Amino acid sequence: QVQLVESGGGSVQTGESLRLSCAVSGSIGSIHIVAWYRQTPGNERKFVALITSGGSTTCADSVKDRFTISRDISKNTVYLQMDSLKPEDTAVYYCKVPPASWGQGTQVTVSA
Repeated sequence: QVQLVESGGGSVQTGESLRLSCAVSGSIGSIHIVAWYRQTPGNERKFVALITSGGSTTCADSVKDRFTISRDISKNTVYLQMDSLKPEDTAVYYCKVPPASWGQGTQVTVSA
């Protein structure tokens, strides 16, 4: 099973940026999909963005103009660059390799 470790979360103000990292135990060049999800208390995890082994990316409509997913194959790390953060982006952000490998999550808090 793939091991995933997220980092980079924190507390910021509206309009600021954060970059999350997801360190993957396997070679991300051979992993079909690595995705980011986020979850707020009492709600299901929601899709944020993904990157494929071929480098194609997809972002949720709610973040596609502000968030960017990328990777560094040499470091086996996937990143989520989050710009122009809003209070509604506050959540625990998780990295996922389908079907069921999840990281422990990293908290992002955006204050007004």
